[in-house]
Amino acid sequence: MNNFTDEQRIAFEAAAFRRLVEHLRERSDVQNIDLMNLAGFCRNCLSNWYREAAEAAGVSLSKDESREIVYGEPYAEWQAKHQREASDAQKAAFETNKPSH
Repeated sequence: MNNFTDEQRIAFEAAAFRRLVEHLRERSDVQNIDLMNLAGFCRNCLSNWYREAAEAAGVSLSKDESREIVYGEPYAEWQAKHQREASDAQKAAFETNKPSH
């Protein structure tokens, strides 16, 4: 597929992850439910995957700690600043498209 070394691949993947997290922090106007309905994942999923990867490597990381890594601040603070109540249409779409992960 490519001629990258494992080290290069990991570095590129890490850079892409950092860019995604930065982008999601900048786009706080995009609600998690919108991400779930359109893409099947949200910031919380990303933080869960991060925590699972840490735990697989033997590093203990709490849900709150992994969310703060993704959100750039404690989750409760992000929610208070940016999260809006989901509309009935958003909730219905979520129930229809809810991912199984």
